[in-house]
Amino acid sequence: MRRTERHRTERFDTRGGPPGSRRQQRQRRRVRGALVAATVSLGLLLTACGGGVGEDSNDGGSGKARQDNGFPAPAPAQPTGPPDMDGGTGQGDQGGQGDERKGELRETAPPADYLSTFALDVDTASYGYARRTLREGRRPDPSTVRPEEFVNSFRQNYERPDGNGFTVTMDGARTAAADTPSREEDYSGSSDSFGQENRDWRFLRVGLATRGAEDSGERPPAALTFVIDVSGSMAEPGRLDLAKESLDVMTDRLRDDDAVALVAFSDEARTVLPMTRLGDHRGRVHEAIDTLEPTDSTNLGAGVATGYRTAVDGLREGATNRVVLLSDALANTGETDADAILDRIADARRAHGITLFGVGVGSDYGDALMERLADKGDGHTTYVSSAEEARKVFCDELPRNIDLTARDAKAQVAFDPATVDQFRLIGYDNRQVADEDFRDDRVDGGETGPGHTVTALYAVRVKPGARGHVATATVRWLDPSTRVPHEETGRVEADSLDGPLWGPTTARSGLQVTAVAAYFADALRAGDGRWSALPGALPLPELARHAKALASTTESPAIQQLSSTITQASTLNT
Repeated sequence: MRRTERHRTERFDTRGGPPGSRRQQRQRRRVRGALVAATVSLGLLLTACGGGVGEDSNDGGSGKARQDNGFPAPAPAQPTGPPDMDGGTGQGDQGGQGDERKGELRETAPPADYLSTFALDVDTASYGYARRTLREGRRPDPSTVRPEEFVNSFRQNYERPDGNGFTVTMDGARTAAADTPSREEDYSGSSDSFGQENRDWRFLRVGLATRGAEDSGERPPAALTFVIDVSGSMAEPGRLDLAKESLDVMTDRLRDDDAVALVAFSDEARTVLPMTRLGDHRGRVHEAIDTLEPTDSTNLGAGVATGYRTAVDGLREGATNRVVLLSDALANTGETDADAILDRIADARRAHGITLFGVGVGSDYGDALMERLADKGDGHTTYVSSAEEARKVFCDELPRNIDLTARDAKAQVAFDPATVDQFRLIGYDNRQVADEDFRDDRVDGGETGPGHTVTALYAVRVKPGARGHVATATVRWLDPSTRVPHEETGRVEADSLDGPLWGPTTARSGLQVTAVAAYFADALRAGDGRWSALPGALPLPELARHAKALASTTESPAIQQLSSTITQASTLNT
C-alpha cells in the first residue's frame, strides 16, 4: 500500500540554475520546445486516426519526462537558492491554474497535465466557522467552505518519522461498488453527472505526517507576540472575553523560559506589554490582559504592523518567534488588503522567520482576510467559538506545537497516463503552485510543526481494467534551522484503490472520515458553479449516519460532532 523513498537533493551551480552555460540552457529549451510541438502534433494525428495511448507510449505527447519504469517523473529540478519570498507566492493565480479551473476534472491524456502541485496547509478555520454558522441555523457562504480544512480537522493515524520532515502514506478506495451505478437520484442539492462511469472513480488519499509532538519540556523556548483585536465588534460575547480567559490560562501553562508580548488594536495599535520572560512575571502578564477592553473600529493593518515591530524588538535567538493574531478580521479602518498589510512587515518575515498564527472568532467573521494573512504570513489559521475550543487552541495545541519541523513545504503528485483518465484535487484552491516551481525554494510553501498531519484527497478516474502504478507523491521541505531542502516520496498502485469505500478496512484506516468530511464540504458548496459534485456523493442524512457509525466505532468526540453538524445542515433549506 505504501512505499517511501528518501531522496538527496541535486546540487546546483552558483548561478542558481542547472550546470551549463545560459546560452546552452536557452538552446536546450528551444530544442525541447520544438520536440514538444512535434510530439503533440503527432499525438493529435494518431488520435484523429483512431489510435490511443498505449503502454509503449514514450511520454503521452505531453513533453514531460518519464522514469525508467515508465511512470511519470515529478517536475524537473529548479534553483534551490535561499528563499527570499520575492520569488513568488505559489498561491492563487501564481499556481498557473486560474480561477476558471477550480474544481475541474482534468484529463491526463496527451497533451494535458498529469502533475498536481500545491503548498501544504494545516488550516482548520473553515470547518470551525461552518459549524458555528450551522448551529445558528444558517448555511455558510460557499466561498468560506474550503474542503481541505474540513478534511484536515481530523487527525489521522499515519506512520510518523523519527525526526523533522514527513512520512508519505498513499491509499484509496472505490467511490461506489464496482457493480452499481451512481446514486444521482439520492443526492440532494447538486447534480451527479458521473452516471454508469462512477464505477471507474476512486478516492486517492495522500497523507503526510510530521513527528509526534514532544513533551513541552523538550521544545525550544517560545517568544509569542499576541495581537488582540479590541475593536467594538469584539464586545460580542464569545470574542474578547473568550480571548482574555484563554490567555490567562495559557500564561499559567507556559514554561518559565517562554516570553510573551501583548499588542492591542482598534482604530490604532499600541504595545500593552513588551516581550516579557515569564519566570516570576506572570502576574504582570495577567495585569496586562485585564486591561483589554473593546472600543472603536478595526485597524487590523496597524495591529499586525505593531505586532511584528514588537516581535522584532523582543526577538529571542534560539527561540520560536511567532505572532498570534486574534480577531474577527472585520477590518474597516486603515489598510484592509492582506497583501498590502504583509508588505509593510515583509522585512520582519524574511529576516527573522517570524510566522503568523491566526485565530478567528465571532459570528460575523472576515474569513477571506484572515486566511490570506496566514497564507502570506507563513502560518495557519483556526477558528474558535466556545471556551472549550479556545482552551484547546491556546492551552494545549499552541504550547505543544510552538516548534516548527518544516518550512515552505510543497507536495507534487504525478499521475500515470497509462492508468489514469482524469483527476481532481479536492480543495487547496488557494494553495496551488506551478508545477515547475515545485523545487524552486524561493516559492512559498506551508509551515508545519510536530504532531501535524496533512491530507490531500483526489477524485481519480482510472482506465477500465487498469493495473500497475497510479501515482507518485513527493513532498519537499526546508529544514527550519538550516534551510537545507529534503524530499520524501510514496507510490500507489491500482490494486490499492480497488476496495470499497464503506468497508471495514477504510473505516480503520481513517479514509472514511476523510471522505465524509470532503463530501460534507462538497454539499455545502453545492449550487456554486465554480465546483462540480464529487463522484459517489451521498445525501446529507446518509452521510450523517456514516459519521455516527464511525463515531461509535472510534469513540471519537470530534467525529460525533461531525455527525451532529451534518445532521444540522440536512435540516436547513438549501
